[in-house]
Amino acid sequence: MTWFQKQISLPARSRGSYLITDQIVSALPEIQEYKIGLLNLFVQHTSCALSLNENWDEDVRADMSDALDRIAPEAGAKGEALYRHDAEGPDDMPAHIKSALIGASVTIPIKDGRLATGTWQGIWYLEFRTSKHRRNIIATIQGDKGEKA
Repeated sequence: MTWFQKQISLPARSRGSYLITDQIVSALPEIQEYKIGLLNLFVQHTSCALSLNENWDEDVRADMSDALDRIAPEAGAKGEALYRHDAEGPDDMPAHIKSALIGASVTIPIKDGRLATGTWQGIWYLEFRTSKHRRNIIATIQGDKGEKA
């Protein structure tokens, strides 16, 4: 059993849901060395999230962002403040709520040197802040580097 860890920096992005599977795989050629294992991705921030979801139709990502905005809006129907915590702006507390709902990490199996995702699964980075932010992901691989089948 071996371990490997690397930090991956994402480009600055504003609010939205982004498919980052190819970026993660490109940043981690080490995945190819593992016959069997787990890749854990952990985003080191409290106002964004990681998820596994639809990787083909970008409308799903837009719909997800819209749905999360309805679940945790920045303001009430008449523009009234909804949250006490607004030190970094009106989008800050809704971003923390969305992050808590979606989560800061995903774990994906590795099989024969490749991520063992389903046909339509991709790794999503969901940014919940309006202004652009750079985010860091800690990628940790645990597994067996035995001969690939």
